[in-house]
Amino acid sequence: MAQQETLSVAGLATEVGAGLQALPNRKTETVRALRRTFSKRIAPAAPADVVALALALLAQPGFDSRFVAYELVCHHRAALHSLGAAELAQLGRGLDSWEAVDTFACYLAGPAWRERQVPDALIHQWAHSPDRWWRRTALVCTVALNTRARGGRGDVARTLAVCALLAGDHDDMVVKALSWALRELILYDPDAVREFLMQHQGELAARVVREVRNKLTTGLKTPRVGR
Repeated sequence: MAQQETLSVAGLATEVGAGLQALPNRKTETVRALRRTFSKRIAPAAPADVVALALALLAQPGFDSRFVAYELVCHHRAALHSLGAAELAQLGRGLDSWEAVDTFACYLAGPAWRERQVPDALIHQWAHSPDRWWRRTALVCTVALNTRARGGRGDVARTLAVCALLAGDHDDMVVKALSWALRELILYDPDAVREFLMQHQGELAARVVREVRNKLTTGLKTPRVGR
């Protein structure tokens, strides 16, 4: 087992910030290329130090710093596997946009939940939050359960339990996430999704019903209309 090294967290955070400022553009692939250089540098680091670096980056302004912070943890296997409820609470501070929520949920919180590092009760707690962004987070966490590209293996029970908690929530950010969660589950159990639509048809926003039914019948969220 490789010996873990101690990071100079403050120094590295400053370097990342300077690197972001020096980028010719802020396209995802450009920011991700910068992140990869730092992932190589922190590969031998202890999980706690990687999380500390991510927290230091969250203190910097702008979504790009948050994006790099989450990707650094996501791509450091030991750091990702170290995440529990306390770490996620810290890393989730300041969620205030769909980009921030979706990155946090898909890269960190969802995988931690999928691997049983945090209990279902935590995700359900988020679903009951008065904060729309935490309610969206609960739903987007299910994407990590069901999307193969993100390591999902399919989990009907845990997905639908969260969806049921938010079936009657008509906040636009929550509605879009609920549609996404159900559509991702179709690959594993389309009949369970159909049954869910029937059981909650009086609660669900029209958008959820339309997009999920489209996915069930055509394979597309929004089928193209022929001329």
